[in-house]
Amino acid sequence: MPSFRTSRTASHAAADMFALVADVEAYPRFLPLCLGLRVRKRSTGAAGLEVIVADMDVGYKSIRETFTSKVTLDPANLKILVEYIDGPFSHLENRWTFRDTGTPVEPRCSVDFFIDYEFRSRTLGMIVGAVFDRAFRKFSEAFEQRADEVYGRARGAVAAGS
Repeated sequence: MPSFRTSRTASHAAADMFALVADVEAYPRFLPLCLGLRVRKRSTGAAGLEVIVADMDVGYKSIRETFTSKVTLDPANLKILVEYIDGPFSHLENRWTFRDTGTPVEPRCSVDFFIDYEFRSRTLGMIVGAVFDRAFRKFSEAFEQRADEVYGRARGAVAAGS
């Protein structure tokens, strides 16, 4: 099963980076391969966790797919879990964890991103698998660039283990 893990340092507060990733409706504006996103349901679950069920339209050239996932936002622990519900995958899960490493004057945080997935169709996996893999590798970078736009230019984010 393909998977990818990265840990990056962003020049923004962990809570700001969490909020940026939690803003799923904004994804089509900046996230690679994301053509559209529709929130089906938003609710507050146990322990104040917000749960979002959303459809994401992804595409590359003439290939278009839609998949549904459940996004669990844990603001108290600065964690986000995305679990696959339906679409072209047999499995997809990703996790985000944010930890402050800077100061209020010089905000900085560690952003850990992990994803593993498998396409339901071996043919689709062969056709778009490499494109998806490259896109997933650019996700953290896309969020950092978005943070610079939303919160102001970073003072130089440093990649660690990409």
